[in-house]
Amino acid sequence: MAGMKKSRNRIEPRLGETEDEDENEIRLDSSDRVTGGRQASKRSSLSSSSTSAKGHTRSVKREKARSGGFLGLIRRLFYWCIVLCIWSTIAVGGVVAYFAAQMPSASSWTVPARAPNIKIVAVDGTLIANRGVTGGEALSLDEMSPYMPEAIVAIEDKRFYHHFGVDFIGVGRAFVTNILLGHKAQGGSTITQQLARNLFLSPKKTFERKVQEVLLSLWLEQKYTKDQILAMYLNRVYFGDNAYGVEAASRRYFNTSARDINLGQAALLAGLVQAPSRLSPVNDPKPAQERAKVVLGAMREQGYITDSDFDRAMKQSPDHAKRQADGAGQYVADIVAGQLKGLIGEVKQDIVVTTTIDPSLEDAAQAAITATLDKDGKKSNASQAALVAVDGNGAVRALIGGRDYATSQFNRAVTAKRQPGSAFKPFVYATAMEIGDTPGTIRNDGPVKIGNWTPENYEQKYNGPVTLAYALAHSLNTVAAQLVVEVGPDQVIKLAHRLGIESDLQSNASIALGTSEVSLLELTSAYAPFMNGGYKATPHVVSQIADANGKVLYTADYGEPPRVLNQQVVTEMTQMMEGVMTEGTGKAARLKNWQAAGKTGTTQSFRDALFVGFTSNLTTGVWFGNDDGTPMKKVTGGGLPAKTWKDFMTVAHKGLTPVPLFGDPTPQQPDDSPSLTTMIQQVLSGTPSTPAGSDQQGSDPVDAFPPAPPAPDAQQGQPPAANQQGVNPRVSPGAVTAYPQRDQAYPGNQPYPANPSQPRQMPPQGQPMPAGRQVPQYQPGDPRQGAVLEGRVPPGAARRKGPVEDGDPYLDPDGNPYDPRARQPYGPPGAAPPEPAYGQDDGYAPPADVGTPVRPQPEGRVSGKTTLLDVIMGR
Repeated sequence: MAGMKKSRNRIEPRLGETEDEDENEIRLDSSDRVTGGRQASKRSSLSSSSTSAKGHTRSVKREKARSGGFLGLIRRLFYWCIVLCIWSTIAVGGVVAYFAAQMPSASSWTVPARAPNIKIVAVDGTLIANRGVTGGEALSLDEMSPYMPEAIVAIEDKRFYHHFGVDFIGVGRAFVTNILLGHKAQGGSTITQQLARNLFLSPKKTFERKVQEVLLSLWLEQKYTKDQILAMYLNRVYFGDNAYGVEAASRRYFNTSARDINLGQAALLAGLVQAPSRLSPVNDPKPAQERAKVVLGAMREQGYITDSDFDRAMKQSPDHAKRQADGAGQYVADIVAGQLKGLIGEVKQDIVVTTTIDPSLEDAAQAAITATLDKDGKKSNASQAALVAVDGNGAVRALIGGRDYATSQFNRAVTAKRQPGSAFKPFVYATAMEIGDTPGTIRNDGPVKIGNWTPENYEQKYNGPVTLAYALAHSLNTVAAQLVVEVGPDQVIKLAHRLGIESDLQSNASIALGTSEVSLLELTSAYAPFMNGGYKATPHVVSQIADANGKVLYTADYGEPPRVLNQQVVTEMTQMMEGVMTEGTGKAARLKNWQAAGKTGTTQSFRDALFVGFTSNLTTGVWFGNDDGTPMKKVTGGGLPAKTWKDFMTVAHKGLTPVPLFGDPTPQQPDDSPSLTTMIQQVLSGTPSTPAGSDQQGSDPVDAFPPAPPAPDAQQGQPPAANQQGVNPRVSPGAVTAYPQRDQAYPGNQPYPANPSQPRQMPPQGQPMPAGRQVPQYQPGDPRQGAVLEGRVPPGAARRKGPVEDGDPYLDPDGNPYDPRARQPYGPPGAAPPEPAYGQDDGYAPPADVGTPVRPQPEGRVSGKTTLLDVIMGR
């Protein structure tokens, strides 16, 4: 039994195993020897525990040795990183290859053309506005302020000149910075990448777009120089508020060119690129200023500026960025933009449009309207106004389409059509002058009924027999209505269209009071023939169009305007409209030392009030009213419009020597009228009270006044000046423009005074008309040279048959001797005209209730001397 117990505790050794056996191997030593008894059993147990502990320790050591410890971990990590990179590279390469395959062939890649810009300038070359998608012209780096490219590079891509389109260092730096700050503080895109995105790709953030962006950046770097890439970037990047490109942004925020911005302004613009809408100084100047400081710090850090430059720029940074002017010139810019397609077709390149606008007159017009509305607009319930000023050629010198362009872009001077009221009456009176009436012709101011229409005067009272001159000066509606019935509405419409009215006019008797709607621009330009001697003045704003290299694409040519009024009619109408301002409804518009003529206009219920008038220099029309047609508080054409007209014209003629109106060689001197004592002395001495050359009975009224100014010669026009030397670098040599500059005349082709002390001179008396525009003089046998008939004009005389009724009553430009003023002879030479029966005048007789006919009366002055009767009668 004892032997069996011993054999049961015996552990059999295993021989022949190596040291590399697994951790369950059993090793025997002296302690494993089996002994008898309890002590042996205890020793065996202790020996077994010790052996197990030692075996476990050795197995741990062997495991550490096998794994290599910390270095082994590093080695294993490095190994798997290499494996991962290899597979990642393969994957990315496959993706890039896939997206690259979706793109067109690189040989077909081209930079898309920049959207064309329309640069609109005044006659002196100053900028009015830019039109187009970009809002500004493209500039080269050499043309920009040097601060601008430096600021952009410093804040957007400081390693721009050192990378090949993609800056991996910048990407890593941005990644680490954004991780540390917990938000996106830096971007990793280079200027080249941003340009590629702006040129070719959508703003949608996708992996595909990023891959294509990198490929396109590499292509741009290979095809263009760094400076070319930077210039393209600066001319196309978005700066907010619809400003694309640095020039547009500079104009938009500072109202100055990018050529002239200072360091502080350049820093502010460069800071906007990060977030144009959020940092816009228009919305909130403070964030823009803070960002500008960051830009200045980056420029100083990179050595672009010094500490002193930094300090100076901090003072230059504007507290509030100024908005580009939203005033008068913007209305002109809108007109130009709307006309370009008709002049040169589709605009596919940058162009420069030179307009006829005089900046000083434009500013004066805006100031006059603003001052009147600010002072009297509210109490008069007048919220809007418009003004147009044209010269003798029809060139628009100033145009204001409303009170404030920023508030309303609707052009009330061009687009809006409103009733002109009594401002239309000059066309009625001119038609009457054409058929033989004169300023001294008598008509009865009394109740008139034409069909169901009964016109009344503004003051609702009647004056009895009055001259046409008096009727026009005091805007008598009854007399104007009589004249329309006499001459026929169709003849009035023909004359109005001939002078420049383009709107459709209703052929009815009420046209005498201006019930057909017209625009202020066409109404004003239709007055210009009264100023320039009878030539049509086609209104135009565009003088010349050239491309960015100076190649002329269009030149306005209005050098040969057609004659639309006879000189005698012009003389008579000018004299009558002058009376409107000296003694009639337009007294508030009288100018100091300048002769002026015009006409007031007021529509029903005071919805519209107008004044249109002219000097020998300018024709100007002014309108006041409300957009919704709300009546004003008794505002007439002789009120706010006349005062505004005077304010504007006073500034426009400041420093110029007064020149008389056409047909009157003597300046207006209303304050030097002879007193009653002087008149009596003249009677006693037999001295004529009228100046030599005045229109006396028996004299030739045409020869008493200078002829119409010669038609403008297009060859004498010069391209508008673009600099102080008067040379426009954008106009090719030899290019001709018919538009007069500041040193040329407004009317005709006479020099406009470069120095205000050198006024434009009227043509000398007796100067012949230019070839092709000869106007036949009246023959001595013309009944007009005899006594002036006052009152009803016999049939066959005032309403002569022939071209006046059936066709255009104006001269053939090639010298047709037809004289629209010639009347049919009454009978044998020297025979007195027959006394017609009242109403027998071929259907032109007005209704029987027009008024009592007035028989012709002889002129008071026959010998040219003032008589006592003249004194008593106020002549």
